[in-house]
Amino acid sequence: MSVDDVARDAILKDPRQRDKLIGVYIGILAVILAICGMGGGNASKDVMLKNIEAANTWAFFQAKNARRQSLRIEADNLEIMLATTPDMPDAVKQNINSKILDYRAQAQKLTTDPEKQEGLDELWTKGKALEAVRDDALTRDPYFDYGQALLQIAIVLASIAIISGGNALLIGSAILGAFGMIATIGGFTLAFPLPF
Repeated sequence: MSVDDVARDAILKDPRQRDKLIGVYIGILAVILAICGMGGGNASKDVMLKNIEAANTWAFFQAKNARRQSLRIEADNLEIMLATTPDMPDAVKQNINSKILDYRAQAQKLTTDPEKQEGLDELWTKGKALEAVRDDALTRDPYFDYGQALLQIAIVLASIAIISGGNALLIGSAILGAFGMIATIGGFTLAFPLPF
C-alpha cells in the first residue's frame, strides 16, 4: 500500500479527518479571496484616483493653453498695430515692442516650464502617464472580479461538501478554486488575457 492509499483509507474511516482537511482547504481559499479582494480594491481605487488626477491635469492643461492662446493673439494684435501705425512716437513703439516680447516670453513659459514642471509639454506627459496607470488598473479589475466570484463559490461548495459528505461538490469546489486563484494571479501579473 502506498502512502496515498493509507491517507485515503484513514480519511474514509474517520469523517472528522475529512472535514478538518476541507476546513483547512476553505481557510486557504479564504486567504486567497482576501488577497484577491485587496487587489481588486486597489485596482478600483487606482482607476478612480488616476482618473481624477488625469482630469485635473487636463483641465489645468486646457486653462494654460487658453492663456497661451490669448497671449499669442494679443502679441499678434500689437504687431499688427505697429505695422499699420508707422507714425507712432518711438517711446510708444518701444513700450509696445516690450509688451510683445513679454507676451511671447510668457507664452513660451506656458508651453514648456522644466523648472516647475507645469508647462503644456510637461502637463501633456503627466496626463498621458496618469491615463496609462488608470488604463492598467482598468485592465486588472475584471481579473479580481472573476477571481472573487469563483473563490466565493468554491468556498460555498466546499462548505456544502462538509455537510453533505459528497465528493462531487468538493471536486467542483477545487476546480472553481483553482480558476479563482489563476484569475487572482492574472490580476496581479497580467500574465495572460482573460478568455472572455
